[in-house]
Amino acid sequence: MSDRLCMPDDARKRASRRLKIARGHLDAIVGMLDDPDAYCVDVLRQIKAVQGALSGAGEVVLRGHLEAHVATAHQRGDSIEIVEELMEALKYT
Repeated sequence: MSDRLCMPDDARKRASRRLKIARGHLDAIVGMLDDPDAYCVDVLRQIKAVQGALSGAGEVVLRGHLEAHVATAHQRGDSIEIVEELMEALKYT
């Protein structure tokens, strides 16, 4: 499937922005752990921020896929393949 369909540009941009936010938080965590005076709760907050940003990016990609590919699968005649592909991908969420 992936060689025939691509992610919509707006979803790609929004997901990229969220992943850059996650990277920023992750860099902050690494920096905090290098500091012997880092407070554990602050580290945990940053970890939750990374998880939230990753989750948000996943939601953007999923919505883009549903709107651009799943909703039109019947017209293309590949609904079974699209459903199988999506079920496989969702195993890892």
